[in-house]
Amino acid sequence: MTHRADPPAPDQAHTTDTSMADFRAATAAQWRTAFLVGDVSAVELTATALTAAAAGTSLGAFIHVDPDAALARAAEIDTVRRLVRGAGHGQTTRLSELSAHHPLLGLPTAFKDLVDVAGMPTTRGTAALPPQTPGRDDPLPRRLHFAGAVSVGKTQVPEFGLPCYSENSLARPSRNPLDPRRISGGSTGGGAAAVAAGMLPLAPGSDGGGSVRIPAAACGLVGLKPGRGRLPDDVVSDQVGDLVVSGPIAETAEDAALLFDVMAGHRFRAPERPGGRRARRRAAQVGPTLAEGPAMRIVREALDDGLEPLRVGVTTESPFSPELDVTLDEDAVRALEEAISRLEALGHQVQGSREGTSPDRIWPTGYHRHFQALWTSRLGQIGFTEDQLSLLAPLTRYFVELSSTRPQSETEQAQRTLQAFAEDAESCLDPWDVLVTPMLAFRPPEVGWFASLGPAEDYVQQCRFTPYSSVVNVMGLPAVNVPVLTGDDGLSWSVQIIGRHGAEERLLALAATLQRD
Repeated sequence: MTHRADPPAPDQAHTTDTSMADFRAATAAQWRTAFLVGDVSAVELTATALTAAAAGTSLGAFIHVDPDAALARAAEIDTVRRLVRGAGHGQTTRLSELSAHHPLLGLPTAFKDLVDVAGMPTTRGTAALPPQTPGRDDPLPRRLHFAGAVSVGKTQVPEFGLPCYSENSLARPSRNPLDPRRISGGSTGGGAAAVAAGMLPLAPGSDGGGSVRIPAAACGLVGLKPGRGRLPDDVVSDQVGDLVVSGPIAETAEDAALLFDVMAGHRFRAPERPGGRRARRRAAQVGPTLAEGPAMRIVREALDDGLEPLRVGVTTESPFSPELDVTLDEDAVRALEEAISRLEALGHQVQGSREGTSPDRIWPTGYHRHFQALWTSRLGQIGFTEDQLSLLAPLTRYFVELSSTRPQSETEQAQRTLQAFAEDAESCLDPWDVLVTPMLAFRPPEVGWFASLGPAEDYVQQCRFTPYSSVVNVMGLPAVNVPVLTGDDGLSWSVQIIGRHGAEERLLALAATLQRD
């Protein structure tokens, strides 16, 4: 595999504060507060991200960085904050209002290289098509930029976002900060690696078969896949073929709630102005209380007061079974057991055996065959030239051939079967409020392992590695990845919690209570 040169490193003018090594020293919510009260500038936060990215190029998290544009935007943001803070009377209220209108103000982030960001090249992880440099943002970057986020670059992805490992022929593969020999997952692998390594406080991703939850699980992070149609910038559709949704990746459920509220277009409410002069003076001495969105509020209330008892179902049966043998690593089972224990300690009603098995199959028959047909169906319609086909990765080329040679009747049958399943998806949760599964079946493999296999075996092993994620995209339901266990080797193990339509906020709240020490 050949690699192009590493992304350009910022020069000394961009790294004036090297005392801040990475963002793991605080949560994104705390960095947000620190910026608004003046403890740190947007330029310093952006320089931290750029410095960390430059120091950690061996992790392959970024495929492109743009220090000049990022620092210029950060400087503009600092000017806005300085004007608000320097306006005298009512500063506390104005800062609270600023946090309501621009809730990510000053925070650096990055978008995966499947998303168009104005002025940055989009490669989609492929050498088969020339990179494009768009003149304007896709809707999601536009929303986050309006919220005050600073884009520092584009993060590494697999070709067209298809595999669950972020390796391509354009740049270094994305590696796992918990063990750099291993993959960081995919397709938001670069974004997850950047957050886990402290290069970014949080990152948006997209998820068509697990592409937010898989890298979050591999890197020990929280990753939320919203339900189909929940976010305004996603495709609004009830069709099972529209698998991809956008979702947040962060260290904590609270930070994921902050980013989810922005991505969902929720209204952030500033605190009400205190009634009297003395009350306003006391509030000014304490400092601004930052505005929060509904997901943030629900998470905070859950941490303060707990959640009402939920009916929790548990299963270890994979929808890929019995067509594929799925074997869980011992630590994957331990993580599930730990999650069950925590849920019970929190007062939730866990149904099923301690091993997490359910008495009846809840997944559709033939899911493995049907999902492969659905997953690859659109590739055969792209019309690659022979030259382009020769430049595709072997796995992508295999998918194109499958799609092109599969009888149309077979593809249509797969779509009908899965569409019927999706339309009745919530019945799979009956009689539960949420359903818990393992997330990854075994340890993230070493970089290059999947690609070393033949394409057919590569795909099968990816399914065995991630046996519970894609079915949730087919169902169109929300799901969150929650880290619950650190193995003796330092790797993280998670569970997946699937909710009903519209349950994103509850899932984040449940994740927050499970994460609490």
